[in-house]
Amino acid sequence: MIKYLSLQSITALHDTEISTAVERVIRSGWYLQGQQNRLFEENYAQYIGTKHCITCGNGLDALCLILRAYRELGLLKEGDEVIVPANTYIATILSITENQLTPVLVEPDINTLEIDEQQIEQAITPRTRAVMLVHLYGRCAYTSLISNICQRYNLLLLEDNAQAHGCQYGEKRTGSLGNAAAHSFYPGKNLGALGDAGAVTTDDEQLTQTIQSLANYGSARKYEFTFKGINSRMDEIQAAVLNVKLQYLNEENQRRKMIAKAYHEDINNPQITLTKDNDRDNVHHIFPIFCPSRNRLQQYLKDSGIETMIHYPIPPYQQQAYKEWNERHYPITEFIHQQELSLPCNPTMTDEEVQFIIDQINKYQ
Repeated sequence: MIKYLSLQSITALHDTEISTAVERVIRSGWYLQGQQNRLFEENYAQYIGTKHCITCGNGLDALCLILRAYRELGLLKEGDEVIVPANTYIATILSITENQLTPVLVEPDINTLEIDEQQIEQAITPRTRAVMLVHLYGRCAYTSLISNICQRYNLLLLEDNAQAHGCQYGEKRTGSLGNAAAHSFYPGKNLGALGDAGAVTTDDEQLTQTIQSLANYGSARKYEFTFKGINSRMDEIQAAVLNVKLQYLNEENQRRKMIAKAYHEDINNPQITLTKDNDRDNVHHIFPIFCPSRNRLQQYLKDSGIETMIHYPIPPYQQQAYKEWNERHYPITEFIHQQELSLPCNPTMTDEEVQFIIDQINKYQ
């Protein structure tokens, strides 16, 4: 069986270095808010291209902390609107509603699968205060038009970079393109820890200090609490693991791109649709294909010894958690969720495995 993603195999790529780094932390006796966190914050900020990186517990916390900090700083208030893609993982939406803000859902462009830049301006109202981009599947969602719209309407430009570590727009990386960005290091991500972990990147000093306090119970100085904060910290073991894996991120993203190139060039089946990258960088966290008989195709591939995933079967606005939105209709988003199937695409795969997947898909009837 070709697994969709074997975390054992991913970890084994750097097993010795990871084991050494973890053992070093264990022997140090310092497990939170120590040297490894400071080192990763420095390394990751430098890698992304921002002045600051603030580590936290997970990607959802990173999103929530950005919005909460802007509320504390007075740039956002309850009821303000945040434009966000309808096609996204629910965490993006949860962070907005958790902060008593109002998500305004905008359809993706079917050619890019990212938020449709042509629909953003018409979604702006007097209550709009921010646009939250999601670099979904590992593909850059940022465009110069979106940036211009945000500047023209004085909107915050925020990035959900949970799926796109290392992705670029020109000479800059996603995570450095707006006012602030959230990152997830969930184990299955291109840059994954051995447990939950997240971070915020930004150039804003005041935002950085506010997030640091909010994530530490609301405290900037021991036993003094400026805010009603939360406890959201990356432990030293996760930071040590990420410091090892960050060194290999570009190389492993390149392998993902080679696999994706083979899929694009060699999959040839009239029942299967692939989305081209066009001029957008893509680090292929997820490689989606589309098929009207998606479930039957998934079973066929499973019977052939190929594990696949669906990202995602139910859009956020159709979930019970947002039952007040269940009657809404976003046809492009629904098309994606009904037909999407994710193929294995990760740096542990062999050329033979990639070719086998291509051959089996081309035989599908």
